[in-house]
Amino acid sequence: MSTVRTGPVIGLLAQAVLLAVLAETVGLGLAGWAAGLAYGVALCALLSRGMSRSGAGALSPADRVTLSRAVLVGGVTALAADSIGGSAPVTLMVVLTSVALALDAVDGYTARRTGTTSELGARFDMEIDSFLVLVLCLHVAPSVGGWVLAIGAMRYVFVAASWVLGWMRGSLPPRYWRKVVAAIQGVVLTVAMGDALPGPLTTVVLLASLALLVESFGRDVAWLWTTRRLRHTVIHVAPDSRHVPDIHDAPIAMVHASSPVSHSAPSAAAALGSGRTDALPWSDRPTVAVARRGIARV
Repeated sequence: MSTVRTGPVIGLLAQAVLLAVLAETVGLGLAGWAAGLAYGVALCALLSRGMSRSGAGALSPADRVTLSRAVLVGGVTALAADSIGGSAPVTLMVVLTSVALALDAVDGYTARRTGTTSELGARFDMEIDSFLVLVLCLHVAPSVGGWVLAIGAMRYVFVAASWVLGWMRGSLPPRYWRKVVAAIQGVVLTVAMGDALPGPLTTVVLLASLALLVESFGRDVAWLWTTRRLRHTVIHVAPDSRHVPDIHDAPIAMVHASSPVSHSAPSAAAALGSGRTDALPWSDRPTVAVARRGIARV
């Protein structure tokens, strides 16, 4: 067995063990087994593909924490699927979800302490968060209302839109508030699942959570829109060029590149030379001055 496949396969085995434990303790029907196993197989396949594409030989310590979270999310998925049309072990689902959310802070801390921060790890973490939110939305929708599905679907709609709209295909600048909003979604949905608040108050909290999500995604869409021509221009500039031609695009004016691309990164010149900046670490992207919006990277 290759090193690249070891981590994902271990995750699949752990998922099967968790499903067996759930079956023996609270009971797990055919729907639960099917959903849990399908999730585990998809997780194994996608993580293996991601590791192969990134050239990772093994999971980092932080990735192992994220994989543990992913297995717990698989358990929540199985229980949610098994409860369709019937009762659900709410307490157990809340516990599994709460542990998964708590570990969300642990994997980031681990990555920083061990110096193993990576694009793969960030993407892995984000996908698990997004899927957990979607599962929770599907679970609480019958009692709260179908509108709550907008919370779980928003990230996937954003991705689908990027397939159609070329100007939305680009990496976004790091923003701590984005992480805060994502964490709020999981916490609020867990509270809703556990019926910890009166019905009307739960609705108000979920609406506020949705509003924060709309604001966060709206800001990202606005950034991609206002920098669309600049990003298109930068990726067609020669790798050793220090300046980007002036671009005037209402409502903002794109000025010049304030610093050259860092050629200290081995992939920097190749990425720009091939017309791509998304392959670069954010710190190695071209820095540009954007009128009325300060400094941004593309």
